[in-house]
Amino acid sequence: MADSRLLAVSDLHVGVSENRPVLDALRPTGPDDWLIVAGDVAEQVDVVADTLGLLAERFAKVVWTPGNHELWTTTQDQEPVDAPERYRQLVERCRAIGVATPEDPFPVWSGPDGRFAVAPVFTLYDYSFRVPGVRTKAESLARARENGVVCTDEFRISPAPYAGVDDWCRERVETTEKALSAHDPDLPLVLVSHWPLDRRPTDVLHYPDFAQWCGTELTADWHRRFNVAAVVYGHLHIPRTTWYEDVRFEEVSLGYPREWRRRGHPRGLLRQILPYPGPPEQPVPAAEPAP
Repeated sequence: MADSRLLAVSDLHVGVSENRPVLDALRPTGPDDWLIVAGDVAEQVDVVADTLGLLAERFAKVVWTPGNHELWTTTQDQEPVDAPERYRQLVERCRAIGVATPEDPFPVWSGPDGRFAVAPVFTLYDYSFRVPGVRTKAESLARARENGVVCTDEFRISPAPYAGVDDWCRERVETTEKALSAHDPDLPLVLVSHWPLDRRPTDVLHYPDFAQWCGTELTADWHRRFNVAAVVYGHLHIPRTTWYEDVRFEEVSLGYPREWRRRGHPRGLLRQILPYPGPPEQPVPAAEPAP
């Protein structure tokens, strides 16, 4: 559709009271706009479903993939549920309100630049984004603990029946690769992931040890192997545009109030993915570390 836009946001964290008013400001520019929500909506299944349902009433289509916060078990849960079962419940709730998930066929967005398949992928992490000199998961976790950098996932994600999140990650990557390989190569993809699919965006992290909870090396070549127009991700809370091997990567996080108050919203609350509104030249990836 000529006036349709493909917009994106992630890391809404609507469980934080100061982020809730931001949700009210997320509006389409026209009746045909689609919205990508790249994870970390909230920690409770009901809140995630209600938030996505509200957005689905505003936008022509909502596409969602989970982040780590959707997988947490918290003290607010009436009945503790392991993360894989929680994910299954979220998929069912999304399907009931027409929100596309990683378990569904890729929806096709049409706009001024043509047709694109929007592919939400759910791949997790496997501790392979390690700092130089660290060879194993055990060494990486030990170093992080020594440096006082431990992701809350270690305490709140229960991956049963998988032995660990890394085992679940490998299964998710294998399943997703099959779907991407079966996709029509003539129809460009917009890959949507909560975790960056390439480790290079994590180079700007203030705490390098945190990168091990940010993705997997198993997805590093996806933007080269497949016909990818853009990659959308969140998790890092460092919104920016970078280019790798001529493919645009968009980090679209809202983040926590202490973060967005400091940096503001220089590109608006919603990032326009397509049609790409940016400069025709490819900007150099930002190199300054996050504060």
